Amino acid sequence: MSITDRPVVVLVHGAFAESASWNRVIRLLEGRGVHAVAVANPLRGLADDAAYVRDVVDGLARPVVLVGHSYAGLVVTQAAAGLPAVQSLVYVAAFAPETDESALQLSGRFPGSTLADALTGYPVASGGIEFRIAEDRFHHQFCADLYADEAALMAATQRPVTERALTDGLTGEPGWRTIPSWFVFGGTDLNIPVETLRFMAERASSRGTREVTDASHAIAASRPDAVAATILDAVEGKQG
Repeated sequence: MSITDRPVVVLVHGAFAESASWNRVIRLLEGRGVHAVAVANPLRGLADDAAYVRDVVDGLARPVVLVGHSYAGLVVTQAAAGLPAVQSLVYVAAFAPETDESALQLSGRFPGSTLADALTGYPVASGGIEFRIAEDRFHHQFCADLYADEAALMAATQRPVTERALTDGLTGEPGWRTIPSWFVFGGTDLNIPVETLRFMAERASSRGTREVTDASHAIAASRPDAVAATILDAVEGKQG
């Protein structure tokens, strides 16, 4: 595949992160001649978030490798279904749901997540509540393998997520059922238990799975080389 034939990589952040969480991955991809775009995920509700991502993909008018981190795994799974531009999916420490499954359901499928104890919630004017990770818990919970100063900056710039988004179930057929998918995740993820991540990769018939033994949930920031390598495998259609 020549550089001009390569798809655009669309990166979708999950809850408690933001678009800049992909910066190190973007640098590595661009260094290999692969153009990437980081989407600002609204984190308001699964249907609305997926519709927004579909709009972004449609606006690019190019083949796309669609990448989701954490909650955004649900978003890209729903957005990709029936969208011809998406040639592959990449799940970065991300949920890969079946129909009707939510982030909340999947996070509790196997023991090990400590996220609930680290959250603080408050009501929002549009209705319901939203959550953020308490700043004094953020480093340990989300990105224990990063330096404290970077973790503090990430805590301050985190994007809150609504309870609705975390409890919305996937509607329709999951994109991974018909679109080739790749997975990368850390072995010390405290948000999504590693057993859950392995289960989802196997269920989706992953074309290639990287498990980085000592990586946290913020694997795109702490191990961008592994994440970029997985995305490049998806770009090239390389099976692991």
